[in-house]
Amino acid sequence: MRILITIAHFFKPEDNSRHDSRRKNPQPRLAALSQSLTALHQLFSKSQSIINIKEKLAFPANQPLANDLDIVICTTQDCHLLDRLNVPAHFYHHYPTEAKPMFLGFECQAVLRDSLGNYDYYCFLEDDLIIHDPWFFVKLYWFNKEAGDRCLLQPNRYEISTHGLSYKAYVDGDINPKTTEKFQDLSDRPQLQSKIMGVPMVFRRALNPHSGCYFLNANQMKHWASQPDFLDRDPSFIGPLESAATLGIMKNFLVYKSIPKQASFLEIQHYGTKFLDMIGEQIDLSSI
Repeated sequence: MRILITIAHFFKPEDNSRHDSRRKNPQPRLAALSQSLTALHQLFSKSQSIINIKEKLAFPANQPLANDLDIVICTTQDCHLLDRLNVPAHFYHHYPTEAKPMFLGFECQAVLRDSLGNYDYYCFLEDDLIIHDPWFFVKLYWFNKEAGDRCLLQPNRYEISTHGLSYKAYVDGDINPKTTEKFQDLSDRPQLQSKIMGVPMVFRRALNPHSGCYFLNANQMKHWASQPDFLDRDPSFIGPLESAATLGIMKNFLVYKSIPKQASFLEIQHYGTKFLDMIGEQIDLSSI
């Protein structure tokens, strides 16, 4: 497959900011973006081998799952850390803009639209998200073969830690229905069921469709780019950051996530423990 991944990356240190992209210490942002880029190439590129000890040769491995991978990092106003990344220069292409920082995700949409016809998957990631599943795109392909291209499967975003009350927490649970009801009708195909490898799977329309990312096949991207609201830069879902990642797909697709009992079926790591650390403080740990 041919995969295009766009990443919105911004960093500008400020005093007392609540956003990781504006904190004084750049190391967490550098680590997140470096790990994201490294994982994408290690999981999905063609540069994978198996060592034959007898013959003392390294042969290609996982080639049926390997892809032609292009990554474009969109930045704005020279506020970025790309010159400090410890990854090979060919791992990504730099796309500088002059967009407002919170609207940078919309610039990624423009890159995806301008690349129509050249890829099988068109993707967007915030710069602190890391995929660990080599079967990620296989699962997406399977889901759309089962459900059709009108349906879009979003990964469950999680954080991990070896400390605290929970070692792993999915951070995008249900939100107030009023937040999304004007953008999506959850009564339309509210639940899908199927089996994969003999295991019954359940997917539900997402009351909270936000994951800080999306992954569209070619048909889906073509459909979205043809809609009158595409790239309208509407910030009305929570804010411009969340809207760039979620509002367009919520308006134009039936967005699903696997149910909490099967949350790990399709998941993506959110770097850090900002949400997980809330458990036991702002958020109680249920005994159920």
